[in-house]
Amino acid sequence: MKDDRLEMQDPRQQYPAPPFPEQPQPVPGLAQKMQPQPDHGEQSYIGCGKLAGRKALITGADSGIGRAVAIAFAREGADVAIAYLKSEEADAQEVIQLIEQSGRKAVALPGDITDEHFCQKLVTDAVQSLNGLDILVNNAGAQTSYPSISDITTEHFDKVMKTNLYALFWITKAAVPHLLPGASIINTTSIQAYQPSASLLDYAMTKAGIENFSKSLAKQMINKGVRVNAVAPGPLWTPLQPSGGQTQDKIEKFGSEVPLGRPGQPVEIAHTAKFSIYLFLQRASAKF
Repeated sequence: MKDDRLEMQDPRQQYPAPPFPEQPQPVPGLAQKMQPQPDHGEQSYIGCGKLAGRKALITGADSGIGRAVAIAFAREGADVAIAYLKSEEADAQEVIQLIEQSGRKAVALPGDITDEHFCQKLVTDAVQSLNGLDILVNNAGAQTSYPSISDITTEHFDKVMKTNLYALFWITKAAVPHLLPGASIINTTSIQAYQPSASLLDYAMTKAGIENFSKSLAKQMINKGVRVNAVAPGPLWTPLQPSGGQTQDKIEKFGSEVPLGRPGQPVEIAHTAKFSIYLFLQRASAKF
């Protein structure tokens, strides 16, 4: 792999490909413990002021897509508040440092988004700390692989619904009154919304729900001049996978079924050689 990911090179060889070693982690998992290490853009993203003065709240920003988006937003000039579980503090503190190293304000807001009161407080604290809110990225999610519907308990099903759907609803509802014309909401859905895996029954169900939530909300929010979009990634190398999102035998060959023969890296969905998907969707130039 070449040091400069923006230099012309074979995309099949740009990042590690399977087989990967077994690496079980407890939920929710830490990026620090993954082998190989995911690329969130720590060394490769160079901003140019596209988000100067903007204020963003990103859930699940300690690792994976959320972390890559937080880095990109900060390096483009935005102040960023990140939400994460307290058990993810080690990863989250790395993100806080990366945001601050970009010369931007970083706000750490740990807590459990399956609690409605916390979701409301999360938005209130973000707005107060950032002195406003222009961008909301609903990215946090829960995923566990189960071979049969018989293996999914009501308790687990409820947790996945609250993490992936209820929290998105609660946080968005609390944020809407603070969003002015030109603001943006971006929701992370998944290819599972369109091509559900047998072992991700409850997860795929929630991602289809996020897809339709985003479409319906977009029709409401355009009356306020606020855009709503959703991003549906394929297999990405994030802690969600080794911490139960995939079985360890699937981790070994994770991403091998896609044409590139490898999983995507968070930085590849957060930004490409030409533009950031998340960055592009909230920019004024993406208004249509």
